[in-house]
Amino acid sequence: MESTLHLDEYIAGIKGTGTGYKYFIPEKVNRQWLWDDPNLNHLLEKASLQIGQLNSYARLVPNIDLFLHMHIMKEAVLSSKIEGTQTQIDEALLPIEDISPERRDDWQEVNNYTIALNDAIEDLKTLPISSRLIRKTHATLLQGVRGEHKQPGEFRYSQNWIGGASLNDAVFIPPAHSYVNELMGDLENFLHNDEITVPYLIRIGIAHYQFETIHPFLDGNGRIGRLLIPLYLVSVGMLDKPLLYLSVFFEKDKTLYYDNLTRVRDKNTLKHWLLYFLVGLEETAKQACETLSKILELKNECEHLVSEKMGKRSSKGQVLLKSLFNEPFIRVKEIEKICGLSPKAANDLVQAFESEKILREFTGQNRNRIYAFEKYLSLFR
Repeated sequence: MESTLHLDEYIAGIKGTGTGYKYFIPEKVNRQWLWDDPNLNHLLEKASLQIGQLNSYARLVPNIDLFLHMHIMKEAVLSSKIEGTQTQIDEALLPIEDISPERRDDWQEVNNYTIALNDAIEDLKTLPISSRLIRKTHATLLQGVRGEHKQPGEFRYSQNWIGGASLNDAVFIPPAHSYVNELMGDLENFLHNDEITVPYLIRIGIAHYQFETIHPFLDGNGRIGRLLIPLYLVSVGMLDKPLLYLSVFFEKDKTLYYDNLTRVRDKNTLKHWLLYFLVGLEETAKQACETLSKILELKNECEHLVSEKMGKRSSKGQVLLKSLFNEPFIRVKEIEKICGLSPKAANDLVQAFESEKILREFTGQNRNRIYAFEKYLSLFR
């Protein structure tokens, strides 16, 4: 293990020389970190408390897995949006056959993200956060989409760059590929090092910066780097479920996010990055608590409406309502299957849901109509 290092004495890295360009080799991070900034300690405490509250609150929510799907889908949409993908959450929830052909690549990227995250959470039961898990998740992320020819599931073996059209005018050039395995090994060891007393939130803050600086893949680095945050918090037991996603915070001011990463490399301001990161954790955990609270209110309101207003249809109505919290777009044919109803009875139930403003017809068509659980969707937009 490396020696102890004070945050104020951190030097971000050194320049290496390629053919006609210079790349950045970040300093390794697996060490004991020290600081004496009360502001950092204060923000660390606030973020830890808020994440603890989110975890406790999520335990009280019945059928939390029902709502998890939407949280993950929102994250997939926002994380992909940071990379330039245009899919909105309404589109992302529709089947691919309902997406116009020119937007299907974007739809696939968002849906790959949800599959990659769900698979990674499942993998955590048997695998630690490791290069192996990260590469496996990356392979899923790029399957069948624009980056599929950029070594999915493999660390790069050529030089990449960020910004600009080529290495000559790049905004940032990560380390040469020959450094990637060693740097990723150091990062992995840092996350799991039991011999140091570095709080989990500081570890993942440093790790996110370091991952984005190493940029170990040819494509998909941003999404994998953001995905590492909830994965790590679940892996160390700070969260039972992956309910915390910083893409909302980063997307709010993308320039600030990138500027803060760049500032560490140029000015050695890792402490400043951590202050920003901890503010993001606290804000995001607070928003997640508020969203869960609104979901519970909506669930109670809709269950009450169905019981009070739908008479003999209310038992089938409750079955439909439960399904809508999982998949908020639905067709009449699907309602027939879910509720065990004839076409006429399913149509009648839809009309009852429309009249109570629980469902809204989404397509404006006379055939193949799709109905949206609008009030629920609005909580994630």
